[in-house]
Amino acid sequence: MRVLFMGTPEFAVPCLHMLVEEGYDVVGVVTQPDKPKGRGKKITPPPVKEYALKKGINVYQPIKLKDKALNNILTEIKPDIIIVVAFGKILPKYILEMPQYGCINVHASLLPKYRGAGPIQWSIINGERETGITTMYMAEGLDTGDMIIKKKTLIDPDENAGMLHDRLSVLGAVTLKETLKELEDGTIRRIQQADEEATYAPMLNKTISQIDWSKPATEIKNLVRGVNPWPVAYTQYQNEMMKVWAVDVSDELVNATPGTIVKYVKNVGLFVKAGDEQCVIIKEVQFKGARKMTIDAYLAGHSIKIGEKLG
Repeated sequence: MRVLFMGTPEFAVPCLHMLVEEGYDVVGVVTQPDKPKGRGKKITPPPVKEYALKKGINVYQPIKLKDKALNNILTEIKPDIIIVVAFGKILPKYILEMPQYGCINVHASLLPKYRGAGPIQWSIINGERETGITTMYMAEGLDTGDMIIKKKTLIDPDENAGMLHDRLSVLGAVTLKETLKELEDGTIRRIQQADEEATYAPMLNKTISQIDWSKPATEIKNLVRGVNPWPVAYTQYQNEMMKVWAVDVSDELVNATPGTIVKYVKNVGLFVKAGDEQCVIIKEVQFKGARKMTIDAYLAGHSIKIGEKLG
């Protein structure tokens, strides 16, 4: 089976690795163009490209998917199937209709919930207790195609988006392997999505990550978890941005204005009143021009006044 792989970030690499290790004939990889990254804005290739080149696989990086050059390349390659994992763009109709066995996508949610670009982050922000991987046949809509296999996994209450991302990327490869086996065995089934049950998970931006201290403590914790490692939750202390990397929730009930710094307990954290009666316990922070550190390490060289307000 001639496989064309379309993917871009680190999340997609385990699926490509599985295809290579299982001996599939990966005839090419289509990925996003190299982009500037980091403080130095160094032009950096996508993780999928780096892996593909190491394995000697031809890589194509079209600026637009409707380019005639890409059409000609795919027509020449003649893939039997196209596997798409976190590619980052909606595929045009000519690509969807090209391969004999269609285009199969690996999506990081239990469809039809969390269609879109940010399913991992939003599942945590919204306090979901489980998520998973869905493989599906691709259609022209956004994650609307018929489902094939769904695999569930529990979300740990202290798991952040980066941790869940890494687990789901591995689960995605396992699910894709089973999906392709069913395809080869002729046992594959198409399960239509219930559109009325669909929810949308848009791409994150920095505006979502500002902490609203009037929210309940658990909601604030979910936000902090969901935007770690990007774009990272933040608040203000004395008009200076304070990134908040990790928090917990205190069982202690407190009567104070939301955002008030209630107390500091060494080896536990900085207690900040939330919108309900509970406190959020800040455990890791980062100020401008400094590295991420525990609140204990920060307070060893700086002061934060009890009674002042964040935000």
